[in-house]
Amino acid sequence: MATLWGRPRGVELELVGQNSLTAAQRTAEALAPTLKRLLENTGWTPDSIDLVAVTVGPGSFTGLRIGVTTAKVLAYAVGAEVIAVNTLDVLAAQAPATMKSLWTIMDAQRQELFAAKYVFGQNGKYELERATFIIPQDAWLESLKADECVTGPALNRLAERLRGNVVTTPPETWQPMSEAVGHVAWRAYQTGQRDDLWRLAPNYYRASAAEEKHPL
Repeated sequence: MATLWGRPRGVELELVGQNSLTAAQRTAEALAPTLKRLLENTGWTPDSIDLVAVTVGPGSFTGLRIGVTTAKVLAYAVGAEVIAVNTLDVLAAQAPATMKSLWTIMDAQRQELFAAKYVFGQNGKYELERATFIIPQDAWLESLKADECVTGPALNRLAERLRGNVVTTPPETWQPMSEAVGHVAWRAYQTGQRDDLWRLAPNYYRASAAEEKHPL
């Protein structure tokens, strides 16, 4: 998980620091020290934080729990507001504004994908056309149309299976980054969105294997 701290400049954000964690570092033990170092490197104090942004899904069960719990504890400790954003919206925000139609995809395991579809709007940004859903990856591959664009970490294993007339965004945009999390959250904040710290929870979009095996 990467983390962004930005200072508002007018209606935009100024990126002042961002860290990317490796897969081995994406744990509760690594995240808190990373936040501490990031604050120190940018010269911020914890009480200067007014808004905490966090992705609440889709994503891995463990990663989402760690991220959301950390965001809630931090926001509570410093008295900040909190904004939850969809991970696929973050991927769309990172994509170059060059295509009329954009798919964002993430691995949902079991040969399935988390997917959402966006269209390029008059506001110069991608707008949601079909909200996050789960689809078998083969069915999604068959559904792709000519000249549609795709982005997201699932491309690391699916890019070679795309039809020749389907395009992808640059590989450096396939992984959701916290700079985009900040921008998506800030836009939502400006429209009046406020999330309840106590009710904030991950959205897994499916039951875990244990829950499916032993439903309550």
